[in-house]
Amino acid sequence: MSAAQRLHQYLRDARRRRGVDLALTLLPWLTPVALLIARWHGMAPAWIALLVGLCLIGAIAWWHGLRLDTAWLIRRLNALRADMDDSADLLFAREEGLSGLQRLQQARLRQRIETAPATELRPAWSRRRSIVSLLLAAFALAALALWPAASTPAALDRLSPSPQIAAAPGQPRLIQQALRIDSPAYTALPPRNEPSLEGRVAEGARLRWTLRFQPQPSAVALVFHDGQRLTLSRAGEDWSAQRVMMKSVLYRIEATAAPQAQTRRLYRIDVTPDRAPQLRVLEPDRGLSLMTPGQKAWPLAFEASDDYGLADNARLRITLAQGSGENITFREQFVSVRGSGGARLKRYQHRLDLAALGFAVGDDLIVQLAVDDNRAPKPQSALSPSLILRWPADLGSEATGIEGMVKTTLPAYFRSQRQIIIDAEALIAQRRKLDGEHFLKRSDEIGVDQRLLRLRYGQFLGEEAEGEPKLPTSDSEQTPDDAHPAEAGAAAKTEAHDDHDDHGHAPDAKPPVFGEEGSVLEQYGHTHDHAEAATLLDPQTRKLLKSALDEMWQSELHLRQGHPQQALPYAYKALAFIKQVQQASRIYLARVGPELPPIDETRRLSGERKGLARRGDELRAATASDPTLTALWRELEPGARGAASASIDYAALERWLREHDERVPDPLAFAAALAALRDQPECASCRAQLRGLLWPLLNRPAASVRPRDGGDASDRRYFDALQQARP
Repeated sequence: MSAAQRLHQYLRDARRRRGVDLALTLLPWLTPVALLIARWHGMAPAWIALLVGLCLIGAIAWWHGLRLDTAWLIRRLNALRADMDDSADLLFAREEGLSGLQRLQQARLRQRIETAPATELRPAWSRRRSIVSLLLAAFALAALALWPAASTPAALDRLSPSPQIAAAPGQPRLIQQALRIDSPAYTALPPRNEPSLEGRVAEGARLRWTLRFQPQPSAVALVFHDGQRLTLSRAGEDWSAQRVMMKSVLYRIEATAAPQAQTRRLYRIDVTPDRAPQLRVLEPDRGLSLMTPGQKAWPLAFEASDDYGLADNARLRITLAQGSGENITFREQFVSVRGSGGARLKRYQHRLDLAALGFAVGDDLIVQLAVDDNRAPKPQSALSPSLILRWPADLGSEATGIEGMVKTTLPAYFRSQRQIIIDAEALIAQRRKLDGEHFLKRSDEIGVDQRLLRLRYGQFLGEEAEGEPKLPTSDSEQTPDDAHPAEAGAAAKTEAHDDHDDHGHAPDAKPPVFGEEGSVLEQYGHTHDHAEAATLLDPQTRKLLKSALDEMWQSELHLRQGHPQQALPYAYKALAFIKQVQQASRIYLARVGPELPPIDETRRLSGERKGLARRGDELRAATASDPTLTALWRELEPGARGAASASIDYAALERWLREHDERVPDPLAFAAALAALRDQPECASCRAQLRGLLWPLLNRPAASVRPRDGGDASDRRYFDALQQARP
């Protein structure tokens, strides 16, 4: 054997020894692991776990042996063989890169490897580690064997005594029963046993019935109220079957030759559906928020709850609306938000960087959070209401009409305040050119305009007007600078009416037009349209409008005193409040196109009268919308017995119940009452119970034409005389 072959054999034997040594240390732990899985999940998963464990140990041992490489072998040869002269590395070196002396030493080492007897280079066995691992595994195996098995499937499936039912000799009688309920994994509910064969279960739970009869019947089946049958299979002395429950059911146990009292008994299973998550907005505290000066971030906080559990992450949809008029653009993105808290109650928090999103003046930022629960295989979702952050446009820009997604309310009264400011600034600029009397008169005129504007805004807060002047509603209709002072003075001298019982109306008012509600109210009543409209404003808008009125009052005070320069700061503040009211009245609307039905051009101007009813058609009796329930109601009248009860079509009623399950508040109670009447046709209480459940389901009778009353004897003589007098 050459030196290279012998060195390769040394390395291969060392790797095998090291892998087997590690495998012997890990193998004892397979037994307790397999036993643990078998006790909780059954034998099949235990065998699978055992095979997977063997493969895993083999892979670990093989990888652990590969860690012995050529460097390890060189160190091992230098340590155990003195004839290597600490030059074992030359055995693996290339001859081209060696000097003459190194080649001579390499040849000597190879000759010694070939001629010398084989050397034991394999690592020693880890006996101590293997013994400790074996003892610990044995201790774990003993602990599992002695641990009580109170929650194992076998304990859950143990039978309970069944209620005793009288039976004739030879009739199969149910003596023991058990109902095992395995809830879906996402609910995290433990399996349980219901001895009464009834209960409330989660949607998607797997139910397993185990029944024992004495004597044994030839066949056993579960018959549900919707007509489905579930046949039980026999294993030894027990009959068993299983089914996944998706909705509430009533069922009975049918066994061959069983007593009638046992077969008629109904059992009820109520299925609790999984509710969708409940989502609540914590921050901000309103749906529409306005951008504050210097704001760089927008904090958001939500709270979600679910009956079984929520997903760890939620999705935050961010929509940025930019532009105005017909040039509105939308940019949408999604951000994952991780929740904190328990499985059933989580809190989601996130801060939006407004600069990173490109939020600018006049933009709207709309966010909405979507949360999923842990329902499998298809989770349920909940969506929060839309939250809007609005950056108001500049005071100099105006929104007119409906621009895309922004609707402006009260547009006619948001321009006069700026005109008052313009007039006041123009008056201050002309002060040197005007004498004192003329300057005071012009300032007083502007103050009158400010007063009229304040009164008009006050009507939106429910205040009574001090007169009925016609106020300009736009910049184009504003009073010019050279308007005659008598116009403003006449309006200023209009007296207010404080008493609602004595309203002054102009004697030359326009006469009312017959049929016009407004004309009648104008002459004989008094309307308070603006006072009623005040209730349509939210508290924040009313507060802003009240602040604007206060600033207008201060502006009016200084203007009437001839100090327009002192009135300007208050006028500017009033304009700022008015602009906030305007921005607060903007409503986020979904931009969708009209969905109109298509026009059928073939029907236009065709002259077809097909399908039109003739005027001479006689009236026909209306048919009931649901004849099945109407017929049952009549058959269940207290006087109906015998033949009426026998004529009830129970199959049709059960079919109706399956098709209209959503109309019945408690379908199982209706099915139970129907089954009780079918089993006991002469039972008066069963008939009354079913009739009471049927009453809320009946539809309102259709409208019909009642025949004319024939009248009494004198009326008939009068009608007969009219008939005889007819030519």
